[in-house]
Amino acid sequence: MSILDPRDAPLWERARPFLDVRSNDVHTLISYRLGIALLRQNPEAAASIVLPAIVLHDTGWKLMPADKLAAAVGPTPKYPELQREHEIAGVAIARDILAAVADPSIPVEPVIAIIDGHDTRAEPHSLEDALMKDADKLWRFTAHGVATIGGWFDTPAAETVAMLESFVLPKFCTATGRAMAEALLAEQYASVHLDHAMAGGSAT
Repeated sequence: MSILDPRDAPLWERARPFLDVRSNDVHTLISYRLGIALLRQNPEAAASIVLPAIVLHDTGWKLMPADKLAAAVGPTPKYPELQREHEIAGVAIARDILAAVADPSIPVEPVIAIIDGHDTRAEPHSLEDALMKDADKLWRFTAHGVATIGGWFDTPAAETVAMLESFVLPKFCTATGRAMAEALLAEQYASVHLDHAMAGGSAT
């Protein structure tokens, strides 16, 4: 089974050269599958908007200064302006890719509207926007997300999981996204404390 819907594979092939920073290639594919799971619970949303937006949303990071990427995100970012700048760059890249693919089944302007503000816009402007934002955040609660974020900030897994619970969990836009995050958080919390518990330490 392919990770991507056949409709979105041409987008991925053109986006991939822009996704080889910050583990954005793996992040994008995991978020894409999480997006599919969210869409199954929200069938009224348009997959033709949500999924292409997920594929293209982080392409703009490729054009940001490589030495500033890790310090551009998190609870206390040193370069918060890059969050907006990567959205603007991503809009331009996404427009070029969507024009090159020219798939009439993909609504270009709604996809662009989601990319333009996916990190800096606090409130979603549509259900599709909300689901894309939630899929993006859900990746952080996966094993790959926890390991990647821990690498950015040089924090152990337990500290990373605690940060996600306090800083990211309250920001989910949909009840489905929040529930999925709670489930992933439960698994991650157990995982980072297993060695201590199994060695006879306290499991609390």
